[in-house]
Amino acid sequence: MSRRIRFDRNELAGSFGDIGTDLPLIVGIVLAAGLDSASVFTVFGALQILTGLVYGLPMPMQPLKAMAVIVITQKVSGEVLYGAGIAVGFAMLLLTITGALRLLVRWIPVCVVRGVQFGLGLALAHLALRSYVPSLGVPGYALAAACTLLVLLLWDNRRFPPALLVVGLGVAFALASGVSIETIARGIAFTPPALHAPGLDDILTGFLILALPQLPLSLSNAIIATERTVRDLFPHRPVTVERIGLTYSAVNIVAPFFGGIPVCHGCGGLAGHYAFGARTGGAVILYGAYYVVLGLFLSGPLHEVLKLFPQPVLGVLLFFEALALLALLRDQAANARDLTLALFVGVLAFALPHGFLVALVAGTLVFYGLRRFGAGAPERSER
Repeated sequence: MSRRIRFDRNELAGSFGDIGTDLPLIVGIVLAAGLDSASVFTVFGALQILTGLVYGLPMPMQPLKAMAVIVITQKVSGEVLYGAGIAVGFAMLLLTITGALRLLVRWIPVCVVRGVQFGLGLALAHLALRSYVPSLGVPGYALAAACTLLVLLLWDNRRFPPALLVVGLGVAFALASGVSIETIARGIAFTPPALHAPGLDDILTGFLILALPQLPLSLSNAIIATERTVRDLFPHRPVTVERIGLTYSAVNIVAPFFGGIPVCHGCGGLAGHYAFGARTGGAVILYGAYYVVLGLFLSGPLHEVLKLFPQPVLGVLLFFEALALLALLRDQAANARDLTLALFVGVLAFALPHGFLVALVAGTLVFYGLRRFGAGAPERSER
């Protein structure tokens, strides 16, 4: 158990490796769809804890990003979102039990997967630098600069994990800016999750408007790239795509009945937890515990609690999560053609609408086209 799940300062520091992605998306979904925040945060945290126990790795659960963007921008109702979770869960279950996931992993080249990871890294870095860091003006830039310096000075320091100092600095900044601990204390109250029963119409509507746009991103990032990232970071503890697909399916089929939003695994979150020190499932268990406490006891003063995590601090954490993903490209440097194709895929994934699907398909077709018709084309990468 000590090898699979450990609780120490490095696991504690690593637990903050994905908060820059998750927290703003969850809040955006709750506000846009009018969801019960107690249910959303409690279930999200419980799923993190479950994942940590099942995998014994810092394997994250994250909000489904394509769904989140559509819900936030188009004001989709909560019931349709819950229906979409059930729909995407059954769709992924079908892909898993038919063997389609295994075929995808077998035939999509490593350089294309690296490109998908690179594109996600670009997207996260862009979000961090263009939205989060500038959000508080000059004081926010100063806070972000101090946090960045801390991370650079203490990078990979197992004795003094930088994420703990960064989060601590953010909390101190928030308190100095007027966050009221008294308001938070007065608002503490026990609020259990609320039960839901999405109807068939909600499931069908959710499948059409939310699950279909989400599936390409889930296949590329949540399944294929995550399986590869586990191999990269934990080479002696590989995880099959079938297992990832099954846990993805199970949580999305069950969570909506308890008011939980649709979620997935993700290579970005895994890389982020690892980059800040996580090596076992203990990190995501701790991370999940934060959300469970927030949902069960602090959903009332939620607005004030969230101020304890200033956006520039979340931006710095997100930026270094992005760098951890971008750095995975380095193993393609030995082959100029593979490196070029990975960069090509990454730019397409970052820049185009539905870019992850377009990049995945285009990159794979180009790879096999070069193999068939190009002189001296490389063999398909081994997986």
